[in-house]
Amino acid sequence: MELDGVFAFIASKRLAVVATVTAAGAPEAALVGFALTPKRNLVFDTVAGARKIANLRQNRRVALVVGWDEETTVQIEGVAGDPDEDAIEAYFAAWPDGRARAGWPDIRYVVIRPIWLRYCCYIAPSGIFEYQLT
Repeated sequence: MELDGVFAFIASKRLAVVATVTAAGAPEAALVGFALTPKRNLVFDTVAGARKIANLRQNRRVALVVGWDEETTVQIEGVAGDPDEDAIEAYFAAWPDGRARAGWPDIRYVVIRPIWLRYCCYIAPSGIFEYQLT
Protein backbone atom coordinates (compact mmCIF):
# COMPACT_ATOMS: atom_id res chain seq x y z
CA MET A 1 0.00 0.00 0.00
CA GLU A 2 1.40 3.37 -0.99
CA LEU A 3 1.36 6.12 1.63
CA ASP A 4 -1.09 8.17 -0.48
CA GLY A 5 -3.52 5.24 -0.28
CA VAL A 6 -3.19 5.11 3.50
CA PHE A 7 -4.03 8.80 3.78
CA ALA A 8 -6.96 8.33 1.38
CA PHE A 9 -8.24 5.59 3.71
CA ILE A 10 -7.86 7.90 6.72
CA ALA A 11 -9.66 10.72 4.88
CA SER A 12 -12.59 8.39 4.14
CA LYS A 13 -13.25 7.92 7.86
CA ARG A 14 -14.91 10.26 10.35
CA LEU A 15 -14.18 8.67 13.72
CA ALA A 16 -11.02 7.72 15.58
CA VAL A 17 -10.14 6.44 19.01
CA VAL A 18 -7.52 8.70 20.56
CA ALA A 19 -5.34 7.45 23.42
CA THR A 20 -3.43 9.66 25.84
CA VAL A 21 -1.60 9.05 29.11
CA THR A 22 -2.31 10.64 32.49
CA ALA A 23 0.41 12.29 34.56
CA ALA A 24 0.43 9.09 36.66
CA GLY A 25 1.01 6.97 33.54
CA ALA A 26 -2.49 5.51 33.21
CA PRO A 27 -3.88 5.13 29.68
CA GLU A 28 -7.10 6.85 28.64
CA ALA A 29 -8.96 6.55 25.34
CA ALA A 30 -11.86 8.41 23.76
CA LEU A 31 -13.82 8.36 20.54
CA VAL A 32 -13.51 11.61 18.56
CA GLY A 33 -14.81 12.94 15.27
CA PHE A 34 -11.84 14.10 13.23
CA ALA A 35 -10.83 15.55 9.90
CA LEU A 36 -7.68 15.12 7.83
CA THR A 37 -6.03 18.43 7.02
CA PRO A 38 -4.32 19.40 3.74
CA LYS A 39 -0.99 18.89 5.58
CA ARG A 40 -2.01 15.29 6.41
CA ASN A 41 -2.55 16.01 10.08
CA LEU A 42 -5.66 15.00 12.02
CA VAL A 43 -7.74 17.59 13.85
CA PHE A 44 -10.59 17.27 16.32
CA ASP A 45 -12.46 19.43 18.81
CA THR A 46 -13.15 18.84 22.47
CA VAL A 47 -13.86 20.83 25.62
CA ALA A 48 -11.20 22.33 27.88
CA GLY A 49 -12.22 20.08 30.79
CA ALA A 50 -11.78 16.84 28.85
CA ARG A 51 -9.29 14.38 30.29
CA LYS A 52 -7.42 14.25 26.99
CA ILE A 53 -6.69 18.00 27.20
CA ALA A 54 -5.24 17.64 30.70
CA ASN A 55 -3.22 14.64 29.56
CA LEU A 56 -1.88 16.44 26.47
CA ARG A 57 -0.69 19.34 28.62
CA GLN A 58 1.60 16.85 30.39
CA ASN A 59 2.55 14.69 27.40
CA ARG A 60 1.91 15.68 23.78
CA ARG A 61 2.45 12.14 22.45
CA VAL A 62 -0.74 10.45 21.33
CA ALA A 63 -1.94 7.30 19.60
CA LEU A 64 -5.02 6.89 17.44
CA VAL A 65 -6.84 4.12 15.63
CA VAL A 66 -8.85 4.95 12.52
CA GLY A 67 -11.15 2.42 10.89
CA TRP A 68 -12.24 -0.89 12.29
CA ASP A 69 -14.92 -2.02 9.90
CA GLU A 70 -14.10 -4.49 7.13
CA GLU A 71 -11.08 -5.67 9.18
CA THR A 72 -8.98 -2.68 8.11
CA THR A 73 -7.37 -0.13 10.42
CA VAL A 74 -4.66 2.47 10.57
CA GLN A 75 -2.76 2.84 13.80
CA ILE A 76 -1.18 6.26 14.24
CA GLU A 77 1.37 7.61 16.67
CA GLY A 78 1.90 11.34 16.68
CA VAL A 79 2.43 14.59 18.48
CA ALA A 80 -0.42 16.90 19.51
CA GLY A 81 -0.33 20.63 19.01
CA ASP A 82 -2.40 23.70 18.34
CA PRO A 83 -4.01 23.82 14.89
CA ASP A 84 -3.60 26.60 12.37
CA GLU A 85 -6.61 28.19 10.69
CA ASP A 86 -6.41 25.76 7.72
CA ALA A 87 -6.72 22.80 10.08
CA ILE A 88 -9.77 24.28 11.80
CA GLU A 89 -11.37 24.98 8.41
CA ALA A 90 -10.70 21.36 7.39
CA TYR A 91 -12.48 20.28 10.56
CA PHE A 92 -15.47 22.51 9.80
CA ALA A 93 -15.61 21.14 6.24
CA ALA A 94 -15.87 17.59 7.61
CA TRP A 95 -18.09 18.53 10.57
CA PRO A 96 -20.26 21.55 9.62
CA ASP A 97 -21.93 21.45 13.04
CA GLY A 98 -18.50 22.28 14.49
CA ARG A 99 -19.05 25.92 13.58
CA ALA A 100 -21.87 26.08 16.13
CA ARG A 101 -19.48 24.83 18.83
CA ALA A 102 -16.78 27.34 17.82
CA GLY A 103 -18.48 29.96 19.99
CA TRP A 104 -18.35 27.84 23.12
CA PRO A 105 -16.04 29.43 25.68
CA ASP A 106 -14.39 26.12 26.53
CA ILE A 107 -13.98 24.63 23.03
CA ARG A 108 -10.49 23.45 22.14
CA TYR A 109 -9.04 22.16 18.88
CA VAL A 110 -6.22 19.65 18.77
CA VAL A 111 -4.10 18.78 15.76
CA ILE A 112 -2.12 15.55 15.60
CA ARG A 113 0.99 15.37 13.42
CA PRO A 114 1.53 11.69 12.58
CA ILE A 115 5.06 10.37 13.01
CA TRP A 116 4.33 6.66 12.53
CA LEU A 117 1.54 4.75 10.76
CA ARG A 118 0.62 1.09 10.43
CA TYR A 119 -2.02 0.12 7.87
CA CYS A 120 -3.52 -3.32 8.54
CA CYS A 121 -5.92 -5.12 6.23
CA TYR A 122 -6.87 -8.63 7.26
CA ILE A 123 -9.08 -9.44 4.28
CA ALA A 124 -8.11 -9.96 0.64
CA PRO A 125 -6.06 -8.25 -0.56
CA SER A 126 -4.44 -8.37 2.84
CA GLY A 127 -1.35 -6.65 4.09
CA ILE A 128 0.39 -4.82 6.87
CA PHE A 129 2.44 -1.74 5.98
CA GLU A 130 4.39 0.54 8.32
CA TYR A 131 5.56 4.09 7.65
CA GLN A 132 7.96 6.24 9.67
CA LEU A 133 7.18 9.84 8.79
CA THR A 134 9.96 11.66 10.65
